Parts: sequence; C-alpha cells; structure tokens
Amino acid sequence: MTTAMGKRLAGKTIVITGASSGIGKATAVEFARTSPKDLKLVLTARRKEKLTELAEEIKKEVGDGVKIHPVQLDIGNADSVRSFVGDLPKEFQNIDVLVNNAGMVKGVDKAGDIKEPDMNEMFATNVTGLINMTQACLAVMKSRGESGQGDIINIGSIAGREPYPGGSIYCATKAAVRSFTDAMRKELIATRIRIMEIDPGQVETEFSLVRFGGDQSKADAVYKGVTALTGEDIAETVVFVAGRGENVVVADMLVFPNHQF
Repeated sequence: MTTAMGKRLAGKTIVITGASSGIGKATAVEFARTSPKDLKLVLTARRKEKLTELAEEIKKEVGDGVKIHPVQLDIGNADSVRSFVGDLPKEFQNIDVLVNNAGMVKGVDKAGDIKEPDMNEMFATNVTGLINMTQACLAVMKSRGESGQGDIINIGSIAGREPYPGGSIYCATKAAVRSFTDAMRKELIATRIRIMEIDPGQVETEFSLVRFGGDQSKADAVYKGVTALTGEDIAETVVFVAGRGENVVVADMLVFPNHQF
C-alpha cells in the first residue's frame, strides 16, 4: 500500500549531493523506498563508482520504478555546478527537490594554526558549493508556473548553532549555511518554493574519517562509548519534510542523539 507521503513524492525528480555515502546515500535509499513506483533520483558525488553501486542496490531492492542518474560532481568546482542542470538528460532536468547534503570537515586545528588549504576547501564545499547548487536548481523551480514550485533542503549541523574548540572553520561554514537558508526562505516567501534546513548532531559516517585524514582509530574514538545517530536517522527526516503537503514548511529541525546536549 502506498502511503500518503509516497503519493506526494510520486513523479518527482530529486537531486541529492554527496550521495556516495553516509546521510546522502541513506537519503537516496529512503526516497526510493517511500515512493518506489514513480521517482527520479539524480545522485551526485566525487566518487561515481560508489554512485553506480548505489544505483544497482536501489534497483535490486525496489525495481525499475525509480529511475536513477549518477553524476560525478565536485560541488566545490563552480564551473561543474554551472553546467550541471544543462548537462542532465532532459527527463531529469525538471528538478523538484534539491537536498544539499555534500559537506566536509578537515582537521581539528585551533585559530592561529588553521591550515589555509583546509579552510579554503571547507568553505568551497560547505558554503560556496551549496550556494552554487542552490542557484542552479532554483532557476528550474522558479520557472515552474507563476509562483514557482520546489523544495530545497539544506543539511546543516548542530555545529552551526553551538561552535566548539578545534572546529572553528567547520562551525563557521555551517553557521553561514543557516543564515543563507533563513534569508532565502524570507526572499521566497511569496512563492511556492519551500526552504528547509535539518541540523544533525553527532552522526556516525565517514565524516570523522575525513576529518582525521583517514586515521580509522581516531575516527572510531569519536564514537566510543556512545550511540550516535546514523545516516538512516537523518534520511528519514529529509524524506519526512519533503513529503509534507505543499502548504507545510518544516523550516528548521534539530536532531541529535540522546547523549548529546
């Protein structure tokens, strides 16, 4: 039996950035499970082979009702983002939902010792890349009818609300996302384009592995003795907000595990 949420999502084209692992991967699977008979997914990440594997996994689970187009994309590369929509096959260009999930963190250096390449990469991905993707997809949404229509869901972080030592740059990027999201929602208030943000707390993904330069022992230590959120936990919230009736805007959601405060 198709749920009300599944019916609302049916026929939509959904773009997910950072879909090769973690929250992005789980979100792709959750959308497919929720509306398995009529859905289009555009999955982007730097590792296309992972996207191809994910597409096969989804097809094996839900069948051919979900059409998937994997795209190798580094959202930190402005030229690639600029041509993103135009390079999509025609059947995938009418974007209904953008999930701005791609993001990263590098290092734990404190102010005074922060490495410039790390700083630049975090801002290029977490802030500039997200804004460029938003503008590329927003053009499609604004062209739909007199008032436009579509959903933009930004994955922020509790770090954008509660800065912590050793994370000043990452926290600053997520605070920037939060401000951008809030301003954009006000700018588009007279349209039918919904602007929403989900701020996860501690989630166990490849996030810490990247932060510590691939050092698995350091990454594992972050989650030792606690039960962190999973990518699936956040994916469920993403699909939930996208699947509300069009008059409902879940503008702001903070989700963290019960050990965190």
